[in-house]
Amino acid sequence: MSRISFETLLEAGAHFGHLKRKWNPAMSPYIFMERNGIHIIDLHKTAAMVDTAAEALKQIAKSGKKVLFVATKKQLKEIVAEKAQAVGMPYVIERWPGGMLTNFPTIRKAVKKMTTIDKLMQDGTYANLSKREVLQISRQRAKLDKTLGSIADLTRLPSAIFVVDVLKENIAVHEANRLGIPVFAIVDTNSNPGDVDYVIPANDDATKSVEVILDACCAAIAEGLEERKVEKIDAEAAEGEDENAEKKPARRRTTRARANKAAEAEGAENAAE
Repeated sequence: MSRISFETLLEAGAHFGHLKRKWNPAMSPYIFMERNGIHIIDLHKTAAMVDTAAEALKQIAKSGKKVLFVATKKQLKEIVAEKAQAVGMPYVIERWPGGMLTNFPTIRKAVKKMTTIDKLMQDGTYANLSKREVLQISRQRAKLDKTLGSIADLTRLPSAIFVVDVLKENIAVHEANRLGIPVFAIVDTNSNPGDVDYVIPANDDATKSVEVILDACCAAIAEGLEERKVEKIDAEAAEGEDENAEKKPARRRTTRARANKAAEAEGAENAAE
């Protein structure tokens, strides 16, 4: 697995924290120094913690489980959506639906409602509705798709969530904590890392900073998915070999039985003569 470098993080501006007066004292272990009233994050620790988080994410993906990405900041939406889609993971980039994790069955019902509307559109039921009803249903479908379309394939609770800015996504973090779901997060100097299982201290406002960290984490997820695929192929091949091995002795026994019968028949003919 490729490791993220100190230089990459530095070029991306991941070391810039918030103003000193806005800091959270719980972040002091990750702060290198203060310059011009701004806290500077220790990128050596950031690099090490990105690698730790990436390895954990790789194992989750390898086991066939899902990681839910959460980032509702305007400047980060497209980046998070692109990276999550690339590795086939669900994501939330619009408003976090309250109770999405703690009241997951209700969220699933809303997702199923989208599926029902799609079926109505395909089977011709729309033709029997008035224009007003069609318009209302279409608007409802668009609204549901905007908030829940990206989690349509999430049929069960995720095994972990990846959060960008725990301060803004505090409800998501709180729900994950209540359910014991591991939280991976990019944490800036104004946030509390106490509720995060895998802390990645870094600038959570700069798009470049978030992008390089997501690149490293998503690459690890992709690697885990690839290893899972290879293991599955190897297991199927081994299973096929076992089946062939079981069939071979049976064939040999059949061949021997035929030879014995032929020998017995020849012996009987000789005796008759």
